[in-house]
Amino acid sequence: MARRRKGHPVHGWIILDKPLGMTSTKAVGTVRRLLDAQKAGHAGTLDPLATGILPIALGEATKTVAHIVDARKIYRFAVAWGEERATDDAEGEVVATSPARPDVATIETLLPRFIGVIRQKPPAFSAIKVEGERAYDLARDGETVDLPEREVEIFDLRLLHEHEEASPDLSWFEVECGKGTYVRAIARDMGRLLGCFGHVAALRRLCVGPFDEAHAFSLDKLMDFIHSAPADRYLLPVETALDDIPALAVTGPEAERLAWGQEIRVPFQREGRVRVMAEDRFVAIADLAAGVLRPVRVFNS
Repeated sequence: MARRRKGHPVHGWIILDKPLGMTSTKAVGTVRRLLDAQKAGHAGTLDPLATGILPIALGEATKTVAHIVDARKIYRFAVAWGEERATDDAEGEVVATSPARPDVATIETLLPRFIGVIRQKPPAFSAIKVEGERAYDLARDGETVDLPEREVEIFDLRLLHEHEEASPDLSWFEVECGKGTYVRAIARDMGRLLGCFGHVAALRRLCVGPFDEAHAFSLDKLMDFIHSAPADRYLLPVETALDDIPALAVTGPEAERLAWGQEIRVPFQREGRVRVMAEDRFVAIADLAAGVLRPVRVFNS
């Protein structure tokens, strides 16, 4: 007899404003316990020293996590000049120092080199697996970790001239980037190219795909809402993650056929991936070609 999964069948997205010092795994576990949800996961790790947007998928929303992981992200971050650190952030030991400090004009001249499809070496202290082991576990054990460069895409990188905490020792930036980009590596590489070394001193994620700060709750606010408001006040629908995919409406009987994995014919000329709706219910992600709709992923929320 199959074991009954603990918790309740909660489906949708919680957009958490992750606090400083908390791991993404702990954040997911905390939200899962607060809602007594059967299943939860997150769409993109935030380091403990980072704050900001952590999309948490519950129930059927976990089927759309890959779509959000692949989405564009926006970060605001501070680079402390004069020190390179083993972790490329403020947590690690100092491995190189310099008395030099870059001026604004020199920084601005450098930034275009980081925009577009570039090659980037991930930090040794990262979650990338090396022969089945996390790189950060190997690095913490004292092993030398030399991860290969890989291509990432950076859509925009700009210096924030008016940031109130800017100084010769500290510069603030915003970056819009694609999947797999390490902001810590941007800071490290800028410091090396500027000849002064550098590391990330502060990092905040402002946006992940369709989710931004307007959708986010702190843990304290979320606890207040859970005990005083209906779920639709804090829980976003499963299909919110797929807002960039065209919607296609089907009838109730057609939805049932798709739910069983069967293809259906529809009188539309559009081709490509669509999200299928039946009235207000999200039914499936499907591929449409030559008037035939084939389900790729079916949802039961």
